[in-house]
Amino acid sequence: MKLFPLHLIPNDTRIDFMRHRRPVLAVMLVLLVASLAIIGLKGFDYALEFTGGTVVRAHFEKPVDVDQLRTRLDQAGFQNAQVQNVGSANEVMVRLQPHGEHNNDENAGRTVAEAVRKVVTSDANPATVQPGEFVGPQVGRDLAMNGVYATIFMLVGFLIYIAVRFEWKFAVVASLTAFFDLILTVAYMSLLGREFDLTVLAGLLSVMGFAINDIIVVFDRVRENFRSLRVEPLEVLNRSINQTLSRTIITAVMFFLSALALYLFGGRSMEGLAETHMVGAVIVVVSSVIVAVPMLSIGPFKVTKQDLLPKARDIEALARRP
Repeated sequence: MKLFPLHLIPNDTRIDFMRHRRPVLAVMLVLLVASLAIIGLKGFDYALEFTGGTVVRAHFEKPVDVDQLRTRLDQAGFQNAQVQNVGSANEVMVRLQPHGEHNNDENAGRTVAEAVRKVVTSDANPATVQPGEFVGPQVGRDLAMNGVYATIFMLVGFLIYIAVRFEWKFAVVASLTAFFDLILTVAYMSLLGREFDLTVLAGLLSVMGFAINDIIVVFDRVRENFRSLRVEPLEVLNRSINQTLSRTIITAVMFFLSALALYLFGGRSMEGLAETHMVGAVIVVVSSVIVAVPMLSIGPFKVTKQDLLPKARDIEALARRP
């Protein structure tokens, strides 16, 4: 793999990935179960979109730095406040987690708005605020269900496309591997207590897309090698991984670096998306090598040359195949 003048991974590696495939897959299965346990026991730190809360709109006489406002709100006790410009640099929208307010309590909304005004205003740049509006938790449930529906839609779409483009065993393995990548990424966010908002949800969906894209490239090489090489299936799988290893890693590195730039310079509102991409990039590159392809050699997912050659028209032609 060449990255500018660097040569990180040779193009002719001969690593025996399939030698320890069974114990490695067993470890990955344990990791999957542990990730599900973490998600079930620890849960998530849901953002305002999923929990409901208060929305306060503030107008400043001069342009204002949203990162500074967010820091002030954190110091004043408004944890995980979402601050973003609306329309211009002088207008901001502040979204706050619920603090015991009631949706139909106008006085509470005014009280929260006034508390926000005292925190964000200054003599050099005074602010005026509108009464706070409450977003009910029903919105959060709708958004959560939409995220589940989007995930299911992606998995079903992957199954149909890969089954038509390749073979049903490839489709099932690719979808299971993408699901594995998704669960591990979600478990990471849950374990470290990262706030789960819409940007994180978008990041998870894009990680699944990246995983499928990477897996399809490797599977395409597997199919080509099964049709052209006269060697054992395990050797075909090994060569396929080694031949695509450089491409897999360089793609993941580029994906990771772009997410890192977004994490460093995109502001706090983009940190969830960027961190999800970075973690997902690492998980995807590992799983596509030690999970996806080895699964094609075990149990009902074991592929043979007969599975991948063009369909024979008669029984005699099929019997002549190796």
